[in-house]
Amino acid sequence: MSTATTEGGPLLPQERRLVTEIPGPKSRELFARRQAAVPPGVGTILPVFVERAGGGVLVDVDGNSLIDFASGIAVTSVGNAAPRVVERVREQVGRFTHTCFMVTPYESYVAVCERLNQLTPGDHEKRSILVNSGAEAVENAIKIARHATGRQAVVVFDHAYHGRTLLTMTLTAKNVPYKHRFGPFAPEVYRAPLAYPFRWPTGPERCAEEAAAQTIDMIDKQIGAENVAAVIIEPIAGEGGFIVPARGFLPRIAEFCRENGIVFIADEVQTGFARTGHMFACEDEGIVPDIITTAKAIAGGLPLAAVTGRAELMDSVHPSGLGGTYGGNPLACEAALAVFETIEQEKLVERARHIGEVMLPRLHALKEKYRIVGDVRGRGAMTAIELVVPGTKDPLPAADVAKRCHAEGLVALTAGTYGNVLRFLPPLVIPDHLLEEGLSILEKAIAEHDKTV
Repeated sequence: MSTATTEGGPLLPQERRLVTEIPGPKSRELFARRQAAVPPGVGTILPVFVERAGGGVLVDVDGNSLIDFASGIAVTSVGNAAPRVVERVREQVGRFTHTCFMVTPYESYVAVCERLNQLTPGDHEKRSILVNSGAEAVENAIKIARHATGRQAVVVFDHAYHGRTLLTMTLTAKNVPYKHRFGPFAPEVYRAPLAYPFRWPTGPERCAEEAAAQTIDMIDKQIGAENVAAVIIEPIAGEGGFIVPARGFLPRIAEFCRENGIVFIADEVQTGFARTGHMFACEDEGIVPDIITTAKAIAGGLPLAAVTGRAELMDSVHPSGLGGTYGGNPLACEAALAVFETIEQEKLVERARHIGEVMLPRLHALKEKYRIVGDVRGRGAMTAIELVVPGTKDPLPAADVAKRCHAEGLVALTAGTYGNVLRFLPPLVIPDHLLEEGLSILEKAIAEHDKTV
């Protein structure tokens, strides 16, 4: 049995351990308090209350130790209490917690921006700004693109998820739960088809070419390329179902943007910082975005996000046109610097590739064995299976399988426009034996559900 350390804390056994039902009595008591204090609009996937976490496990208030295949939705890639993060944040909180970078700046903000400018794809001159969330990063990326180009239209894609604010909710494709009855929405947003190999009408072989052609045709005929400020896309669609666009699609769209003076924005909020086996997912096809948005895994669980882009785009905005009171909080900046160091020192890009090498063969074996598994996809430590009604491609809801996993001590998430995808985002520091055990729990859950369909 391996262990994980937290700075100054005891070892956390890396094991699945169930001592009560899931959720246990203490979690149920706390959940009753939660329901009385927090509105149902803030959802809860698994109502267990966590007391400690680290490595590949979450320990709840009842003493259960659950295998973590969620990472707080791709946030705790370096672990829930990574020693370097804990140490740097602890030191910073003793110095000062806030000044507002726009009032009296501090070095750590600058240092994070310098590292982002170095790490993100492309050797051109770059600038970065720091904000609080992925949605805020996307909003600012669109603001910058519109300001720099003098254009208004924004092109997004089917199955996209970009956030819950007014503009990012407009960019997001799925109605329930993200958009339902929250309109009216922001203007000048246009949606194009995503190259979704599993569901492309003429088959995966023609998917990239046809989807790109349809997108370009839509832009030319419905908008006019000269009116488009930005095209924004996730290199792997996250909430939409971990859809890996057909190879060749993203480079063609990026090329079209270059040819027409359109800002190509890569939304790497979920895919960034080693998750897919590259530092950034767009590197897989050699794509160099004009602007890249990042968040989630950037600061080990502290709220931080960034917009990094070509210097001429970022510098086009007038003084004080960008910013926010909490953006680039010093605690979060110190955490981010620790995350960058941890990824490098612990070789987590390579570790993510290894996780994919462990998970994907077993997931493909499930597809061969069980009728309800229609597709397996993903890269590195960002993988998924899509469930279907046997003998068809009709979506089969994934919630029941997820609940079976939860009951056995595996934290698994659903996703997808049709709610039929199980997605897996283990921490990059999870030990192999927990990966294997989690996959065995998943297979048991799928086998049981397969019999009922």
